[in-house]
Amino acid sequence: MMLQTEKRIRSGRHTLKTAALLLATSFACIAPGIAGAETTLRIGMTAADIPRTLGQPDQGFEGNRFTGVTMYDALVNWDLSSATKPSVLIPGLATEWKVDDADKTKWVFKLRPGVTFHDGSPFNADAVVWNVGKVLNKEAPQFDASQVGVTASRMPTLVSAKKIDDLTVELTTKEPDSFLPYNLTNLFMASPTQWQKFYDAAEGADAKAKAAAAWTAFAKNASGTGPWKMTNFVPRERLELVKNEAYWDKARVPKTDKMVLLPMPEANARTAALMAGQVDWIEAPAPDAISQLKSRGFKIESNEQPHVWPWQFSRVEGSPWNDIRVRKAANLCIDREGMKDGLLGGLMAPATGTVEPGHPWRGNPTFQIKYDVAAGQKLMKEAGFGPGKKLPVKIQTSASGSGQMLPLPMNEYLQQALADCYFDVQLDVIEWNTLFTNWRKGAKDPSASGANAINVTYAAMDPFFAMVRFLQSGMAPPVSNNWGFNNNPQFDELVKKARTSFDPAARDAALAELHAASVDDAAFLYVAHDVGPRAMSPKIKGFVQPKSWFVDFSPVSISQ
Repeated sequence: MMLQTEKRIRSGRHTLKTAALLLATSFACIAPGIAGAETTLRIGMTAADIPRTLGQPDQGFEGNRFTGVTMYDALVNWDLSSATKPSVLIPGLATEWKVDDADKTKWVFKLRPGVTFHDGSPFNADAVVWNVGKVLNKEAPQFDASQVGVTASRMPTLVSAKKIDDLTVELTTKEPDSFLPYNLTNLFMASPTQWQKFYDAAEGADAKAKAAAAWTAFAKNASGTGPWKMTNFVPRERLELVKNEAYWDKARVPKTDKMVLLPMPEANARTAALMAGQVDWIEAPAPDAISQLKSRGFKIESNEQPHVWPWQFSRVEGSPWNDIRVRKAANLCIDREGMKDGLLGGLMAPATGTVEPGHPWRGNPTFQIKYDVAAGQKLMKEAGFGPGKKLPVKIQTSASGSGQMLPLPMNEYLQQALADCYFDVQLDVIEWNTLFTNWRKGAKDPSASGANAINVTYAAMDPFFAMVRFLQSGMAPPVSNNWGFNNNPQFDELVKKARTSFDPAARDAALAELHAASVDDAAFLYVAHDVGPRAMSPKIKGFVQPKSWFVDFSPVSISQ
């Protein structure tokens, strides 16, 4: 079963050597300057392009990691300071928030005083209303449809924002929603003043054309409130950021002067760049190079993340995954420990659900996900399949991307494993950002190209991201990420129960019921949890690998 993937890993060693020879000229321009005392941190990302810089990144959560939480803040932020404790919500540009006792569709947020955008303009309630309008108010001059897909789907109940005074805003949801503070971590605050300057100078046939031109200009000269400021941006090549000396949280003013972000979607090329000294830090090093990296003094950082590497099933009419025996069989036919130790060099955690035992949302599922080929084969035979009658399935995936780990070798591993259980797996491999866009369009859209499952990894940091957006029928496209059009009344009832529970213990109990129900339904092919492996130079100090998809670059320092 491992022949094809083992060949891929062995050939990777030759590719690594070849890549190293090519990098000397390719990355000569990114060598750090040694004049003066300026320090520069160079990072090789897994993305094939620089994530969008205008305030609402694309490229999944790798986008948020590199062009979201660096240059921008949200009203509510994530605590990324600990490697041992779960990442929790903390005040960001809002210092406190509370749902209205009488009307639980109303929330009041108190804003942080004295905060300025990178262009020097003040952050206030008007800025919050403006930023909500950019993705929710089609009549607003700043409305940008290109930012809606990656934002509105992550906060689907938010309706509007209203200024109470300069430092107070009221946010309204279309239904009571205790998840709103989590959702707001995805709405980054861009400078209205900077955008208006570009709008006033823009040329265009009408207001809509001028607005589009203004956002294009803004992306090249962005202005947020975050700890890093943009200085140079070359699409598909590099993004240069410098520390924001005037950042409002003095404890998080970056300790490095400059950070350079470089797209490197191929794992061997990233690893070769690190070994050649062309970068200081890479995301997701090639697993077969880990021992070599360690022997040469590089540091390997990892930590189990709230992350799931799945196949998300189509449940539309005619999908082969509509038979629960088929869904369960697929989950029983994967040797996750073998994938972990043989393919990924230990850099994953086997997934038996969205969350694992010990998590408050785990619940008590009766279907135990494990490696049991005989049980899987039995279920497939009951469903009418066998050695002489394979079940064709088509999976849409990518060759790289945010949180995708090593998607092609991993999917080839599944392809071979599932063949033993009478599946005939076809892989449709497309570019990551295209896949991510298709994910929001759904299994019924032509973009699915006949696929009846999609391989897009997802975050499990909060209730909405972990479960609600996939399991609630109302989250089907274009609203959110129920790609397969799940329509299970039990899921809907449990989502409602959790969403309207403003007491944390009651909400956790409802979420535990929801999670157990989803595992018992084999709602996904649950494969792996990422551990976010990174390889970095021993010159890097102060890095904390949190239990999160995100990273705080502020405490990181590097000696030259």
